[in-house]
Amino acid sequence: MDFNHKILVMNKLKIMISIVILFYLGFVIFQFSNNAFWANAFDALLIPLISIVYFQREKKIDLYFALFLICYSISDLMIFIVDFMPYSYFYYIGNGLYICAYIALLIGVLKSLSFLNIVKNFKLHFIVLTILNVYIAYVLQDIVNPYVDMTNEYFVEISYNISMLLLLSASLLNYFCRDDRKSLLIFLGSLSIVFSEVLGVAYLYVSQQNLLNFLVTSLTLLAFYFYYIQATLDYEEVTELVSE
Repeated sequence: MDFNHKILVMNKLKIMISIVILFYLGFVIFQFSNNAFWANAFDALLIPLISIVYFQREKKIDLYFALFLICYSISDLMIFIVDFMPYSYFYYIGNGLYICAYIALLIGVLKSLSFLNIVKNFKLHFIVLTILNVYIAYVLQDIVNPYVDMTNEYFVEISYNISMLLLLSASLLNYFCRDDRKSLLIFLGSLSIVFSEVLGVAYLYVSQQNLLNFLVTSLTLLAFYFYYIQATLDYEEVTELVSE
């Protein structure tokens, strides 16, 4: 029975992975065919499908990663009800869920970090990361400024960018501290997410080119691939660095 159950689970997993690939191909075809409706529909279903694969396969669910998947998936799926609610609701709820998703994953990374170790051994890295984050946040806000008034939307954009950049910084510091496969995959996932979001801002506010949106979705999918693989791993034992 156990063997048959494993075969059944593997078959379901292969089917779900095949569906994800087919939906991605559907997105690509409709995106470059200038069919925005179906391109957005296939795009919106990719992350929820990956989430289903994770919850079906993994017996040991990571709470923070699960919250990340749920919040991100719900926000993506909201595109199917955008015509049935005021745009302001769609904007604030959708972006609020993305922010919650990034914060959930950020907490999951932070709880495995030793801040004493960072202060003792990675002070320069921390300073450089802080300066880099401030610069990237400034550039993103500078792009958005002409299109967003100094209202609640402006502060939502700032919160969104800060949560995303904090996740990237925490992931990089986590990799510096641990230097194992899991921490590397979290960093690569976060890096892909940031590149995706930067290109997403360019797509929304600068130039709505098919190639840009293709890269946004592809990088997001790559990020979730890295995140999914790391969620199946445990951290390796690490000996804390000691300053000489």
